Amino acid sequence: QEQLMESGGGLVQAGGSLTLSCAASGMFLGIITMAWYRQAPGKERELVASINSGSITTYSHSVRGRFAISRDNAKNTLYLQMYSLKPEDTAVYFCNTGRGSIPWGQGTQVTVSS
Repeated sequence: QEQLMESGGGLVQAGGSLTLSCAASGMFLGIITMAWYRQAPGKERELVASINSGSITTYSHSVRGRFAISRDNAKNTLYLQMYSLKPEDTAVYFCNTGRGSIPWGQGTQVTVSS
């Protein structure tokens, strides 16, 4: 059964950094496009970063230059390094395929205080 488990969220001051992890089981991350999504209170879930099987990355305009998505195939784990965090980055962060085809996990809460 394909499962994804996010971790690494927390409370951080504006300007700080966090690194999120997404451990996969029942699937191999290295051969498909994977992505990080986030959902802020009262807003729809949005895709913030993706990485394809060739390690080509894409970012939403709001995080480009501040976030970095990467993947460790040996650990079958996806990462999101977040720098220069802003209060508007506050959200629950999820990982999934680029199409959101895996059952969604609980995500990991990121709270950025001003």
